[in-house]
Amino acid sequence: MTEITQKTWGGRAATFALAAAFATTGGWVSAQEVKPVSPDLTPKLRELLRKEMLSVEDASHQIMSYLIAGDDENVAKLAQQIHDSFILQQSMTPEDKQDLMAAVPEEFVTRDRAFHALSAELAEAAREGDRPAQHQKFGEMIQACSACHALYATDRFTQLAE
Repeated sequence: MTEITQKTWGGRAATFALAAAFATTGGWVSAQEVKPVSPDLTPKLRELLRKEMLSVEDASHQIMSYLIAGDDENVAKLAQQIHDSFILQQSMTPEDKQDLMAAVPEEFVTRDRAFHALSAELAEAAREGDRPAQHQKFGEMIQACSACHALYATDRFTQLAE
């Protein structure tokens, strides 16, 4: 096999592994009788949440590329950045925290903590060079994003409400 063909098959194998990891994590979660949280947030909290989500999305796109390339070092770096991001936590006053807890259900906070824990697990798997675990954890992270959006962001992601 030529080097280009090997790289192409390697990239496809990584993509298939990520798809399989996503499929085994439970797939999509249907929206329950839960309402979007954004309308209940203060403008400051809404903006902080938006910034954090964009940061996570950008890092996730980069992680996907690094997973496909087998770049464990950069996967670890970005996954750790996601874990440590907590823009909301870092930028909130005590009053903001009160406003947040009044606006979101406890399950939202639980899901957010679990997501950040998954990103730490992905970072650890990358530091250990465990690529199957990296693919599994990344798939779980993507599933966690989709499940949370299906429950709490259907105003922004209307197709997940279906």
